[in-house]
Amino acid sequence: MSYLVLARKYRPKTFSQMVGQGHVVQALSNALTRQRLHHAYLFTGTRGVGKTTVARILAKSLNCQGADGHGGITATPCGVCQACVDIDGGRFIDYTELDAASNRGVDEVQSLLEQAVYKPVQGRFKVFMIDEVHMLTGHAFNAMLKTLEEPPEYLKFVLATTDPQKV
Repeated sequence: MSYLVLARKYRPKTFSQMVGQGHVVQALSNALTRQRLHHAYLFTGTRGVGKTTVARILAKSLNCQGADGHGGITATPCGVCQACVDIDGGRFIDYTELDAASNRGVDEVQSLLEQAVYKPVQGRFKVFMIDEVHMLTGHAFNAMLKTLEEPPEYLKFVLATTDPQKV
């Protein structure tokens, strides 16, 4: 029998299931609906408020293929297409999470940025989610700066932190 942490079992899979983050959901839903997306997002908040969850839902919204296979960018991902299922399962090749608390050096950031030059394999967008971004070293930030300021059109960054003053 496999065990699953309750927080992961009941993690929201769509924006409508998010609780207590109405302003974030509204802003992202409007951006997705109007297709006025930024190349990078900074999510801040205390541990457990849903920063990583929102990043995953955003990745699904950007890459959802729709239940019929003809979907586009949407504020309501279907949850049944291959992209949505793979992102939920942690298997989507174009969605990369980097935990900067344990991978904080230049080498880890450069290996992530090496993936940025290649177009998405499965989806429309590559999404790089860097959790606890404030833990990166100064050299790692500098290595990431050019790509973060001028990314390719198919690349989106989501930076999450519990301490925005250190970013």
